[in-house]
Amino acid sequence: MIKASDLRDKEVIDINTGEKLGNIIDIDVNLEEGKIEGIILPKETGFFRFFSKEAEIYLPWAAIKKIGSDVILVDFRSANGSV
Repeated sequence: MIKASDLRDKEVIDINTGEKLGNIIDIDVNLEEGKIEGIILPKETGFFRFFSKEAEIYLPWAAIKKIGSDVILVDFRSANGSV
C-alpha cells in the first residue's frame, strides 16, 4: 500500500518524451467508490501559477503506467487525446 504523501514526493515523468512534469500537488478521489480518479500537477507558468486553477494539469488515473520508488511514469499523450 502507498500513502498519498508518498505519491507527492515522486517526480512525474511522461513516457513519450521523458519530460519531467513535476510533482503531484493534489489527488482527485472518488469517495463514494473509494478510488483515485486522477492526479493534479502544476503547470509551469511562472510565479502566479499558485493562484490559478488554470495553471494545473489533470491526469486521469488510467494515464499512470508505473509507480516506481522515485518516479511515476505517465502517458501524457493518451491523457490529452493526442496520437
